[in-house]
Amino acid sequence: MSTQPHATSTSPVTRTAVTILLVEDNPDDAALTELALRGTVPAHLRVAGDGQGALDYLFNDANELPRLVILDLGLPNIHGLEVLRRIRENERTRLTPVVILTSSTAPDDIATGYRYGASSYVCKPVDFDEFSGLVGQLGSYWLTVNEPPPNSSNGSGRSGD
Repeated sequence: MSTQPHATSTSPVTRTAVTILLVEDNPDDAALTELALRGTVPAHLRVAGDGQGALDYLFNDANELPRLVILDLGLPNIHGLEVLRRIRENERTRLTPVVILTSSTAPDDIATGYRYGASSYVCKPVDFDEFSGLVGQLGSYWLTVNEPPPNSSNGSGRSGD
């Protein structure tokens, strides 16, 4: 499996797209996530198949900083919780929203995820329709409802009211 992030456009042509980094080692889950996001949110999906690939992408100043990171936990090379810890320690990525999307319901994983600064912790549904709906909701919330951190490379916060 390639650890290099690859780009996939999930955006309708008429809307401005932002970048989402999906960190997922299961190609089927990555494909389902892309399918669920397509047509739901204006996004360019980049996929990293392991933790090291995610960090290489995120810490490379030549790459656009994603507006959202969707992070699995059970990753090869570097576990997802360690990826999250490093994201939060790095000045460039510290404010980037990170949603853990995993099959783990272990209380220790959930607690550690939040302790390390996860923006959200979501358990993957087994059912395809539920999974698809959930990913669409996540994308919609984080890219169209949530206000991004000011001075992010994918948009600045609105000022005033």
